[in-house]
Amino acid sequence: MMMFIILLLGMVMDDWAIIMLCTPLYIPIINELGIDKLWFGVLFIVNIQIAYLTPPFGFVLFWLKSVLPSDVSMGDVYKSVGPFILLQLLGLTLVFIFPQIALWLPSMLN
Repeated sequence: MMMFIILLLGMVMDDWAIIMLCTPLYIPIINELGIDKLWFGVLFIVNIQIAYLTPPFGFVLFWLKSVLPSDVSMGDVYKSVGPFILLQLLGLTLVFIFPQIALWLPSMLN
């Protein structure tokens, strides 16, 4: 549910605003549930990255529109990001199901 809320907020808010709003609320919950903070942080940031591509206020979409030729409409940009969003959701799901994907490299540093 926390990831879904971050995704929804990311559709209309900037990443720093989401971090400043959600982190103080989520950290006590994560601590109480015994969830690895590094793993949750990776999920958090990947989720914000997905939200940057998600209409209606995906900030990256406006940047993309600015660098594309003028004959490409904003509607074309919105339609084109679907596969990328699905791939990122797949990656988020894999990291959610298999935390070792995100925690393998940091575990090598110990």
